[in-house]
Amino acid sequence: MNKVILLGRLTKEPDIRYTQTNNTKVASFTLAVNRRFVKEGEERQADFVNIIAFMKLADFVEKFVTKGLQICLCGRIQTRSWDDENGQRHYATEVIAEEIYFADRPKKADESVLWNNPNNQENTEQVITGGDYATDPDDLPF
Repeated sequence: MNKVILLGRLTKEPDIRYTQTNNTKVASFTLAVNRRFVKEGEERQADFVNIIAFMKLADFVEKFVTKGLQICLCGRIQTRSWDDENGQRHYATEVIAEEIYFADRPKKADESVLWNNPNNQENTEQVITGGDYATDPDDLPF
């Protein structure tokens, strides 16, 4: 079984691009995940995990996920390798996102986009159908 669950904050804005072969939308970003334990006298350490999201989840990331936002995601670990122009072998380990959830309340300026709001002109239902995303802050389990 290959299942990863991470809770962390984005270190920068997501990078959105499209694949060359079939023009699939891809979102990539780095998630800073705090380590569980802190050694006495030291600062808390974090791991910086590269995340990739495809298609509808990439749309969701592009619209609603920003630098500094804390998210929880479920996915799988994937490794890949390639040879550069000098013939040197490179390796990468990434998490392929399968589900993304908000783990903290969005900033006030972003609330009209993320939560049901009568002044919101954007159709929130379009985002909700991509997964089990809460539409109301009262629906969140924390």
